[in-house]
Amino acid sequence: MTNLPKRLLSIDVFRAITMFLMIFVNDVAGVDNIPSWIGHTQADEDGMGFADIIFPTFLFIVGLSMPWALRKRIQKGDSFISIFYHIFSRSFALIVMGFYHVNMESYSDESMLPKAIWGLLITLSFFLVWLDYPLAINKILKYALISLGAAALITMALLYKGGEGGQTHGMEPSWWGILGIIGWAYLVSAVVFTVIRANIYLHLSATMLFLAINITSHLQLMPFDIPVVGDASSIMLIMLGALVSLMYSILTERNREEALWSLLAGTAVALTALGFFIRPYAGGISKIMATPAWVTICSGIAILFFAGMIWLIDIKKKQDWFSWISAAGTSTLTCYLMPYILYFIFDLAGFWYPAVLNSGLPGILRSLSISFLLIVLVKKMEKKKLRLKI
Repeated sequence: MTNLPKRLLSIDVFRAITMFLMIFVNDVAGVDNIPSWIGHTQADEDGMGFADIIFPTFLFIVGLSMPWALRKRIQKGDSFISIFYHIFSRSFALIVMGFYHVNMESYSDESMLPKAIWGLLITLSFFLVWLDYPLAINKILKYALISLGAAALITMALLYKGGEGGQTHGMEPSWWGILGIIGWAYLVSAVVFTVIRANIYLHLSATMLFLAINITSHLQLMPFDIPVVGDASSIMLIMLGALVSLMYSILTERNREEALWSLLAGTAVALTALGFFIRPYAGGISKIMATPAWVTICSGIAILFFAGMIWLIDIKKKQDWFSWISAAGTSTLTCYLMPYILYFIFDLAGFWYPAVLNSGLPGILRSLSISFLLIVLVKKMEKKKLRLKI
């Protein structure tokens, strides 16, 4: 264990697997006649499917990566202002993208532009604004392209119409979308981490505080809503990931390998047991409602899977097994946006998969293939610096 790299390769592989599965479950949601356990459960249903585990796992991975990235900046001597600017700029990018995405859900047929064109233009604008521009690029050209992307986003916001039946409205926040949720949760978690640094006791206390907020909110014991924090479900998952990273660092530095495995297993079992215990009292298991049972059970699953990744990738050195999806771990946001581009192009072309690929096993294989092919495409784009960086 003491020979493990400072930057855990398992985190990147874990992220790649999770993004691959995220693309898969989003695509397979449009396939008929598949086992119910693959998809999401309904909001009023007490339970969860495989798809309901993916998003909380991704939040956990955001937390795993956070201490490594922020401590690197702190060790470089970056000022608090510089670090906070980095945190706010990353959060802002995710919140903006999520804001646009969530408004697509209520896009009106009365809008000037077809939904597919509007969606394609905002996605291309995201690339113009947040592209990982090469260092050698002409600065004037770079900022001209960024300005063009920003202007396009503003224009799309002005052209937007949501609603139906003559009751249209402009862009408005609702649940912020997946990217927006990540952005807000990262903002709170990263600020907390930067303030308390790597103090494991303060971090444990903060994680437990956010878990307590989630539990009391769903037990109807929270007398008020906390702005930005909400029920703290997403923040707790990120904070837990960061806590696990800190535990790893501390115990490996002290050559306490057995203690690490015991602590990971014990924490996973304890969180899972807590989830099943509180399930009858706090809204059951529900991803859509972000109930404590869902949060804690998924946390336990994520920790166990991460422990397996450490063993497989960092100890057994099997990272090459996953090289075919490596771009999903290094250009994750780009991979997340690629299905949107694909579906918009399909819509504009009037194309959809033949019926045989929209049902049962062929449909599942289709979704797996699309997920793989999109990641392969991103890997080729990555080599040409066509990737998002926030």
